[in-house]
Amino acid sequence: MLPMKSGEGAEKRSVLLVTTLASFLMPFMGSSVNVALPSIGNEFGMSAVSLGWVATAFLLTGAIFQVPFGRMADIKGRKKVFLLGVLIHAVASLVAAFSISAAMLISSRAMQGMASAMAFGTAVAILISVFPPEERGKVLGINVTAVYTGLSTGPFLGGILTQYFGWRSIFFVTSPLWSFVFVLGLWKLKGEWAEAKGERFDFVGSAIYSVTLVAIIYGLSLMPSNGGAGFLLAGFFGLWVLVKYETRTASPVFDVHLFKNNKAFAFSNLAALISYSATFSVSFLVSLYLQYIKGLGPEKAGLILLSQPLVQAMFSFFSGRLSDRMDPRILASTGMGVTVVGLFLLVFLGPETGVGFIIGSMAVLGFGFALFSSPNTNAVMSSVEKKSYGVASGTLGTMRQTGMMFSMALVMILFSTIIGRVQITPEYYSSFLKCVKITFVVSAILCSGGVFASLARGRRR
Repeated sequence: MLPMKSGEGAEKRSVLLVTTLASFLMPFMGSSVNVALPSIGNEFGMSAVSLGWVATAFLLTGAIFQVPFGRMADIKGRKKVFLLGVLIHAVASLVAAFSISAAMLISSRAMQGMASAMAFGTAVAILISVFPPEERGKVLGINVTAVYTGLSTGPFLGGILTQYFGWRSIFFVTSPLWSFVFVLGLWKLKGEWAEAKGERFDFVGSAIYSVTLVAIIYGLSLMPSNGGAGFLLAGFFGLWVLVKYETRTASPVFDVHLFKNNKAFAFSNLAALISYSATFSVSFLVSLYLQYIKGLGPEKAGLILLSQPLVQAMFSFFSGRLSDRMDPRILASTGMGVTVVGLFLLVFLGPETGVGFIIGSMAVLGFGFALFSSPNTNAVMSSVEKKSYGVASGTLGTMRQTGMMFSMALVMILFSTIIGRVQITPEYYSSFLKCVKITFVVSAILCSGGVFASLARGRRR
């Protein structure tokens, strides 16, 4: 291996610093908001279903724009798209802080979701562009550690901010932090990465892709109503149209051939979709459970929620480095198996469940996800050519966001069916617990299937 030039080393360190800070801030804000949801619901008088949209709006727009912005970053430059996303995040956080209605808050969260599609997925593509294959697992491990450190500190600090300064303080704190990352990026990121420069951007494919995702995800949120079924059918028809169109266009935004001809890429993305579908609603439900059923304040609830992402942060770096040395398939599949155990334990949550059991169950989930995430990301990004890094990162991000949406959609379907569109008050606590148990049973079964999807990707060559 040739010695690294000093300028090249400085560029790598700058890229790692800026992308790591951005990767920390996004989940930090999201997990902080989860703890603040009961306070937000009380201020605006929101039902359980509408409260779910505070999280869902962010995920929906993030899923819609991940692949189009990933492709645009490959063509126009990843640094440009990344920094624009960071700037929009700073502005959207201020809008959220000054929200005067539930609709305004949900709209600002949608704006943040679009910004995350620009910044988060592009950050991974920039990392892979700068670091060679033998170092990818290590830097992806650092990146994922930053994500889980954000998830760890979010509930704790968000709980303190909410309890003592109100939920708006979360957004007042994060807006200047995003501004700092933007200025740091302008200063430190000297290069530009656009291996697909000169290729045509597929506006028609992007439109079909976006409308299709909206129809599917919005349809899920309306289930089991007839309107929800109609949107779902329209979405699946749109998916068929998308595949037909993208296989015939010369410069597709969504490269169908990556799924048809690249087994590692296809099954690694499927594993990510299943994993996030099974796990994302955990923090949302456990946060509500701790504050409604156990009667804890936001600060104490945040401390308990800390256990899952703290364990994830502790082990993600090591699993990332390990994936440079051994087949990521084995690590990721083992991680999904451990996650199944964590989800199964949460099925037994009840009014008398001890705090120690909750913390232990969340820690098991954290360990499983730490073993899965970095190696799976390494497998996806190592399976494509350089010019497709943005699309690959965007596709993986879409699987993550869509999985999160499926997870939240399941919760909202159960809330609508079992609780109804009302606020969660003591008379509905037993119905809420029923929703929690059903969600974790379905999630454990789903994640069990994900183990086989992870194994099916084949060995890394």
